[in-house]
Amino acid sequence: MVRYSGSTLGLIRTYWLATVVCMGGFLFGYDSGVAGGVLTFPSFERDFEFTAKQATRTTSLSVSLQQGGAFVSCLLVWPLTRRYGRKWPLVISSFVFCIGVIIDTINTHSLPAFYVGRIIAGLGLGAATVIIPAYNSEMAPKELRGQVGCFFQLFYTLGILISYWIDYGVAKHLGGKTAEWQIPIGLQLVPAAAIGLGALTLTESTRWLTGAGRHEEAWRSLVWIRASDSAEVEAEMQEIREGVERELKAQEGFRLTELLETHNGNFRLVATAFLMFTAQQSTGATAFAYYAPQYFKLLAGGSANQQLLLTGIFGAVKVVACAFFVFVLSNHLGRRKPLIVGAALMAILHFIAGAITKTHPPAKSGSPSSANIATVVMIYLFVTVYNMSYGPLPWPYISEIFPARIRDAGVAVGVASQWLFSFVYTLANAYMIDSMGWGVFILWGGLNSVIAVVSYFCIIETNNMSLERINELNRIPTPTSYKDEHPHAKDRDDILGAKRSSTPSNV
Repeated sequence: MVRYSGSTLGLIRTYWLATVVCMGGFLFGYDSGVAGGVLTFPSFERDFEFTAKQATRTTSLSVSLQQGGAFVSCLLVWPLTRRYGRKWPLVISSFVFCIGVIIDTINTHSLPAFYVGRIIAGLGLGAATVIIPAYNSEMAPKELRGQVGCFFQLFYTLGILISYWIDYGVAKHLGGKTAEWQIPIGLQLVPAAAIGLGALTLTESTRWLTGAGRHEEAWRSLVWIRASDSAEVEAEMQEIREGVERELKAQEGFRLTELLETHNGNFRLVATAFLMFTAQQSTGATAFAYYAPQYFKLLAGGSANQQLLLTGIFGAVKVVACAFFVFVLSNHLGRRKPLIVGAALMAILHFIAGAITKTHPPAKSGSPSSANIATVVMIYLFVTVYNMSYGPLPWPYISEIFPARIRDAGVAVGVASQWLFSFVYTLANAYMIDSMGWGVFILWGGLNSVIAVVSYFCIIETNNMSLERINELNRIPTPTSYKDEHPHAKDRDDILGAKRSSTPSNV
């Protein structure tokens, strides 16, 4: 269990804030899961008047255009969050998403209109994913920051789970009717509205208010989220103020080119954030989320309903694994070790699934063989590992590593890379499954192998440190300077361990 010394009400308010903002993760997950099923429904194909030969292209565009809209909004929203804070831009992003969903729910019989709705929804969703990690990390106490930061992935998996079973339910009971695809898409309005309305109950970010010079509001915000005005909270406020003021002294005249500066470590941090989310998308997990029925058809064959059932179980495995990590393991394992070990295990599981599928492909009809079932188990194990490593951890990690001066822009770059490579992989994935077959698992295995190596050399530990302390540590610009400070270290891991030993950690 997490050791938290604050008040019970403060704990409740911290979890409430994390729940409200991380409904954006639920929305992301629900959309990811619902698309793969809806786009295979005969009713959707009939109402939007495309043929079976056009299905791959239609599916690819329907999924990837939203990713493209999200990528654009990631780059546009950070100046707004810098000027207007976290709360109101989050409310606006939920409203924009709702507009896109309404367009998509209407049976226009027009694929271009459906595509426009997907792009608009992507603009709102992408903006929210930039705001959420910053808002969460700036308001959570350091003891809980890793846990509540992982809420995004937990809610993402919940969204996927619910969408899979809704797809399964409407396919079974409303097959062939227009409502079969309208209900799953229209239900996205519920979590989107929950974000916008729930945000109205929250206070603005304490750190953002401090940076804006609104110190009385910042104090009230911190007192509200901690439910206390004790000496410990006063000391925390002073630490926040000193940390932000150090950044503000040099903040006038901020230029985007500062993200490329190497003397202060900025470029290293931006590159880390970019690579972190590029790696997350390169594990293959997002491709599975969007195209799970198609993947299970490749692995085990069977009927469409059987593929949706396997997909529903897949979603349940994700939720259980992520919940166990968030509530039991997250603050004990830290960040670095799960990322390295997780990528290595995912590579092994992909290679096994690919090898079995090559030697024992599913029959065109009949029940899956024991070998086919084994490949499904490999994928369930893969998604379990993912939801204890590269699923939840990038979200808190990238919001922790940046100093206040470049945090908004740095987080935006990191999340933009997530949407960029999500766009690339979802656009290509339908074609990859058709053309590569079992080879797609070998590709994912190779990418995960690379991720494990890069993670070993690039990821430092940040668990249980204040943002101000992490900022101090990250001012050391290069591994060479680490070596200068710790001449007896034998390798990079020793250097990182020596660097971490000066601060308390649960790792």
